[in-house]
Amino acid sequence: MNLPRQQFEALVLTELEALPEAFQEALENIAIVVEDWPDRATMREFGVRRRDELFGAYLGTPLPERTADYGNTLPDQICIYQKPLENFCQNEDELREQVHITLLHEIGHYFGLDEDRLAELGYE
Repeated sequence: MNLPRQQFEALVLTELEALPEAFQEALENIAIVVEDWPDRATMREFGVRRRDELFGAYLGTPLPERTADYGNTLPDQICIYQKPLENFCQNEDELREQVHITLLHEIGHYFGLDEDRLAELGYE
């Protein structure tokens, strides 16, 4: 698969808007961004050896770890990596489903869930 960036970003936005309203309302000081590939620093941070293995990343301070001095900071980010997702999926339906799962996974990290809990919930 190989969608134009604008079309992929629209797909991500559609899936974000399809999330439960409670999730959407709870997202504060966070930006959702699309990038082609993870950079080397992000790959090292998440222990990923091949760039096509990382579909998304939450970069920031999870809600449960925020203290009173958290204010006046740049927004956290959820990065969605277009090329690994496209390479993994066979068609647009699969891509839409995987983007949805990736968004839920990264939002789970924002809420403070670890990898084990996310796997239990089916968001791996």
